[in-house]
Amino acid sequence: MANDDDADMEAMYDQAADIAGKHLNAALDEGGPLEYLVAVMMVEAAVNAAVEATSREDIIRLLKDLIEQIESDETDED
Repeated sequence: MANDDDADMEAMYDQAADIAGKHLNAALDEGGPLEYLVAVMMVEAAVNAAVEATSREDIIRLLKDLIEQIESDETDED
């Protein structure tokens, strides 16, 4: 049963990631020379929407994990 729940959650995550990626790419294309700023503003808008949908604590935990991933990727590149 737990494996089914995990598979369902992973499928939903993948679907959500595909939708987000599609819209991010469209926004970046529309942004043209402002692409970098559009990307930053998309992150801010997404974080604000996520806080509304869940909780500050959940989003803070998620962002801390994301920071660790970014720092790890940076360390791996060096």
